Amino acid sequence: MKILVINPGGTSTKIAVFEDEKELFKENITHTGEDLKGFPHVFDQFGYRKDIILETLKKAGFEIRTFAAVAGRGGLMNPIPGGTYTVNSRMVEDLRGAIHGEHPSNLGAVLAKEIGDEIGASSFVVDPVSVDELMPKARISGISDLERPSWFHALNHKAVARWAAERIGKKYEDCNLIIAHLGSGNSIVAHRKGRMVDGSGGRTNGPFSPERSGGLPTYPLVELCYSGKYTHEQMVAKLSSVGGMYDYLGTKDAQEVERRMEAGDEKARLVYEAFVYSVAKEICSYAAAFDGPVDRIVLTGGIAHSKYVVDEVSRMTAFLAPMEVVAGEFEMEALALGALRVLRGEEEPQIYA
Repeated sequence: MKILVINPGGTSTKIAVFEDEKELFKENITHTGEDLKGFPHVFDQFGYRKDIILETLKKAGFEIRTFAAVAGRGGLMNPIPGGTYTVNSRMVEDLRGAIHGEHPSNLGAVLAKEIGDEIGASSFVVDPVSVDELMPKARISGISDLERPSWFHALNHKAVARWAAERIGKKYEDCNLIIAHLGSGNSIVAHRKGRMVDGSGGRTNGPFSPERSGGLPTYPLVELCYSGKYTHEQMVAKLSSVGGMYDYLGTKDAQEVERRMEAGDEKARLVYEAFVYSVAKEICSYAAAFDGPVDRIVLTGGIAHSKYVVDEVSRMTAFLAPMEVVAGEFEMEALALGALRVLRGEEEPQIYA
């Protein structure tokens, strides 16, 4: 069965074609500022992106009517449990209306449905960014106005979790896993018996990343926000795009930071050691989320390619559980496999409401 996968981002649209588990084709279609300047809102780009997807597939020699399903990246929709969801009219309405904010990923489901409907194929999203499986006690923050959010790399987390479970001869639903996705942003999550019951993300809590602040000392943060030193927009940027390693070292490239360490830069060494220590500390904190032993700790994301990070985090967490490393991200494969599980009858499709 052929499956078309669509993953829209801010400056690109990634597409891939799979035949069962095998990837036949992949293309990262880039969009310049000039290409997108005439579209003030995300959904204004819909026709442009759809046309370029179909044109790319045609040039690559694919007849779209041979696709059994189209899987799109899930966007900012209502909080839902993980799984593969049939794209329905309610989902389309919520994403078009940007009820939880505008983001290019909002286009994924709607592109999948429109192309799928035109060729008589099923359309799905898999483990969208809005997946929320937190246990109630993990939501309590300490201030009743604030609830701890579920804002993780759910698609990659769930894909890696299934891989890790298979490696140890279990089903994901029978495993206790702590998975750390380390990249431009981090998310470290306790997966208990198939659900992401607690975790942290790099703009609100957890370790800092190459560009995000992670959790911060609260009272000094309040003082800084009201000091007059920074505007609201500048503080938001410090949390989400120019914080973390960049704020200390002026680079978002973790490999560059390691090169500086090796060249004797002591500030780079201190900041990177602090990053690795905070990752290990966060992983260990989730031992409390389980009723039994942890089966595996899993490192994934781009920074998991670093031998230094893997070795150090493994050393500091070895007492808790063995480690598996699945470096990189597997979003396209995860979308295809989620659709394939439904097409094969291995998983019931979820209904968005």
